[in-house]
Amino acid sequence: MNERPFRIEQVDVDDPRAATLRGILDADLDERYRDADADDTPEFAAKREAALAVHAEQVVATFVALDADGTPLGHVMLRRLAHEWELKRLVVVAAARRRGVGRALTSAVVDLARRGGAQRVILQSGRMQPESLRLYAAAGFTPIDVYEPYIETMPRSLCFEYVL
Repeated sequence: MNERPFRIEQVDVDDPRAATLRGILDADLDERYRDADADDTPEFAAKREAALAVHAEQVVATFVALDADGTPLGHVMLRRLAHEWELKRLVVVAAARRRGVGRALTSAVVDLARRGGAQRVILQSGRMQPESLRLYAAAGFTPIDVYEPYIETMPRSLCFEYVL
């Protein structure tokens, strides 16, 4: 019997629930970083957007967390970034926070990467996401230097690894 009041499902990258959750994440990140990015030139903003882009062919897996009634609660992706395995686009809707959804999604990514032969899972975050930073630390991720493709456009990113 499932002890959690939600389930994790692997879905296609273009699953409408996944796309909706990524839209929620985009709106949240825009709100958090809008003032910090306000002075960027359009060219610089476009470079940053390109660095953050996740292309479908890079995605190893997309996971969504769903409530018992099928309501989407959260989302995460695992992508191949050159020879690395990267956790991307983790979001938990406000109503589902502090219920273990983020931990479960993070575990799903780490477990799949482990089964896929990864040496580690990396991720990029930022100072305006303190709840994410707490989650990653609690999950066992440790700080690393900023890595490509974020060095030029987000040199103050906070990056982490989970060694498998």
